[in-house]
Amino acid sequence: MIDAYDFGRIIVDGKAYTGDVIIFPDGVKANWWRKEGHALHREDIESVVKAKPEVLIVGTGKYGILKVSAQTREYIESQGIALIIEPTDKACEVYNKISRAKKAVAALHLTC
Repeated sequence: MIDAYDFGRIIVDGKAYTGDVIIFPDGVKANWWRKEGHALHREDIESVVKAKPEVLIVGTGKYGILKVSAQTREYIESQGIALIIEPTDKACEVYNKISRAKKAVAALHLTC
């Protein structure tokens, strides 16, 4: 459960993180790095695909700067994973709602 989010900081299950994160049903991958800072590529979410969630929620940052390419979208959806892309504030809200009923993963850019 995401307890709080603000620019550059998120609290998940009572623990604070200041780097981008991937939240899996069984834990958090802290300091998530991508091939290209403000773009999401297939190789950036291989660990997510291996976890086989029903839903992947991508937080694009406070101001929505992170972009998800069409190729990456197609790849995720071809794996049978529903994809939701929102600015990180909204992505946190969506994750908290969806994760109660479905196997969900959130990949969240915490800054811009």
